[in-house]
Amino acid sequence: MVQTTDIPVMALKEQIIQNHNEFLESLRHRFLDEDRKAALQRFEKAGFPTKKDEEYKYTNLKEITEKNYNFFPKESHNITKEQLDQLHLGEENFDWITFVNGKLHKELSKVSIENVEFLSFNYALNDEKHRDVFEKYFNTIAEDQSAFTNLNQAYCKYGFFLKVPKNVVIEKPIHVFYISQNQEENTFYNTRNLLIVEEGAKVEIIESHHNFDSTYVLTNSVTEIFTYPNAKADWHKVQNDNDTSYLIDNTFAKQEKDSLTTVNTFSFGGKLVRNNLDFIQNGSNINSFMNGITIIGKDQLVDHHTAVHHNQPNCESYQNYKGIFDGKSHGVFNGKVFVDKIAQKTNAYQQNNNVLLSEGATIDTKPQLEIFADDVKCSHGCTVGQLNEDALFYLRARGISKKEAQALLLYAFANDAMQNIDIEPLKEKISKLLAEKLQVDIEF
Repeated sequence: MVQTTDIPVMALKEQIIQNHNEFLESLRHRFLDEDRKAALQRFEKAGFPTKKDEEYKYTNLKEITEKNYNFFPKESHNITKEQLDQLHLGEENFDWITFVNGKLHKELSKVSIENVEFLSFNYALNDEKHRDVFEKYFNTIAEDQSAFTNLNQAYCKYGFFLKVPKNVVIEKPIHVFYISQNQEENTFYNTRNLLIVEEGAKVEIIESHHNFDSTYVLTNSVTEIFTYPNAKADWHKVQNDNDTSYLIDNTFAKQEKDSLTTVNTFSFGGKLVRNNLDFIQNGSNINSFMNGITIIGKDQLVDHHTAVHHNQPNCESYQNYKGIFDGKSHGVFNGKVFVDKIAQKTNAYQQNNNVLLSEGATIDTKPQLEIFADDVKCSHGCTVGQLNEDALFYLRARGISKKEAQALLLYAFANDAMQNIDIEPLKEKISKLLAEKLQVDIEF
């Protein structure tokens, strides 16, 4: 799909600067205006990263930044119940939150959670009683000064705010749908999520993005997760959008002592996906888990950039990313682990394994450790290869076709990256997506 209008293409940076005043005027809340203007100035000064920047050495953003976008999506839609049902995981016992064209639609959502503070991000910004919460939390761990986080701060409006009070356990997972439909032009969304899980509380979030149009959608998302002592927060990202979708996802998690936070990222669809994941350990006896499965083909690109900051002793982090690449697809993995000099007894594991199924597929992988403590147990590694010929021969010798044997081996290869999913419908959905991508019949 090419540009849908006859308007000359303007560089995205120019569009962003040109539309900002109109965007500010469209907001009811204005207390963040100065912060937004400062963020835009930082973005304007630095611009978008190019392949000359080390962090984007293998990811060319030119395809994204040389299109025209609409910054004010049409709110009207004609999403049907049948279309929504196809997006669900069979989660009748879940809660779900549905955003269509940036707006929260209660009639398309099911929210039964009690004893929590839940608001759309835009409403929370307009609510005076939540002003102190935003001043305390908003952009305090996402202030990495990158182009996309600055851009999001300047333009954020869509998304949700959820605060789980002390010792409240949310039994039902919450699935958050971001849907774009009925847009006649390429559309630009800046979504913002804020999750606060207080001491002893627990919550599980599933996030997915869906473009129903043939026009392009660019989503620049920032999520901040605060996990307090003895709390547990799990965030699962299901990325299976269409070929006219771009997603830049920035997730920041700050953990206090004795907490557990997991971010699982399952990347199957989308033309270009960049996942920036940053964990900050701010106490002792913390556990951080990051798992990812990427299966792409054609000319798709998925880039995972992770960082874990071990700032206190007696903590653990675990990263396990699997990639399967076909066609002319391109994968990137850059995982960083930083261990402070006081972070003794750190246990950090990082692994990235990849399989290339065609000569045109490529993977650039770069695991990194920076360790300043001496009593630690840290390991990292990566592999890039093809399927084991002996294993293929073993399966084919038992009457399994070559195609089925390859698919079964690939399924087994990717499967261990989702072993810590304790939501059975989600685990089954990911298994089915794996099977569909690998074109194999598997009993569940």
